[in-house]
Amino acid sequence: MDIAHLRTLRLLDDLGSLRAVAAALYVSPSAVSQQLAQLQREAGVALTRKEGRGLVLTETGRALSAAAQDVLVTMARAEAAVAAHGSAPDASVSLALFHSVGPVLGGRLVAELSRPGDPAVTVADEDVPEGDFPALTSRYDLVVAHRVDYAPPWSGGVRSIELLREPFDIALPSTHPLASRAVLDPADLADELWVSSREGYSPADVVAQVGAAAHRPVRVAHRVNDYATVASLVAHAGVVAAIPRFTAGSQIPAGVVLRPLRGTTHVRLIEALARPETLERPAVTRVLEALRAVVGQVRPTP
Repeated sequence: MDIAHLRTLRLLDDLGSLRAVAAALYVSPSAVSQQLAQLQREAGVALTRKEGRGLVLTETGRALSAAAQDVLVTMARAEAAVAAHGSAPDASVSLALFHSVGPVLGGRLVAELSRPGDPAVTVADEDVPEGDFPALTSRYDLVVAHRVDYAPPWSGGVRSIELLREPFDIALPSTHPLASRAVLDPADLADELWVSSREGYSPADVVAQVGAAAHRPVRVAHRVNDYATVASLVAHAGVVAAIPRFTAGSQIPAGVVLRPLRGTTHVRLIEALARPETLERPAVTRVLEALRAVVGQVRPTP
């Protein structure tokens, strides 16, 4: 059986649709169908079946998918053994950073990996809803992702490595009457005008928690995902916002202060995601070590 076809079958099991697999592999859905059909001919049994307008795995297909995971990990270990023998810990590693960690981790990480023999890391930015991060591991070796700490584990068959737990603080204009307080309560903020993220992102969840705790609706004037723009609106337009403390919060401009929120602590969990077979590569292990090091530079020591 072709290893690429087994990988395609595994992706269908993890991602759930031909369209998602095609997007992950940068091919057409028909090309994915052809690979699966070829694998099915080689196996001699039905591996997929139609369900509605989609394609799902049969019981045999799921069994082969589980076995394929072991094959992929074994192949990755074999490749890692060859790479180690050939001094390949300096091989290229691709990394995706979401927007609010890019400015604080990207440059530091590249600098951390600048010694002779270090991997050649290539950085890209990807800002997607939380549920879409696992699929990015088909395009990048490592994906730095975020989710709320009470969310279920990542889907899609990925492994996760925790990097940082980051609370959200409330950003206020420094001239705001509430700026003199050390800690804020939801009731203090329920009548304020807010700038928040689009729905499906953490700041919108914080705003919803404030409204729920205060037992009244919160007014949102602007929906912006870029924290630099959010901070500018706070500084100049008099609105308030929820901003993650260590990443975006480390770059707030003059005229903005951060205050913790009492009673509705909302924590963002930042993790590195990867396919299990990718984590067998020495170069990827080295980049993970470097990621942990630069995260330690961002988060103040308690």
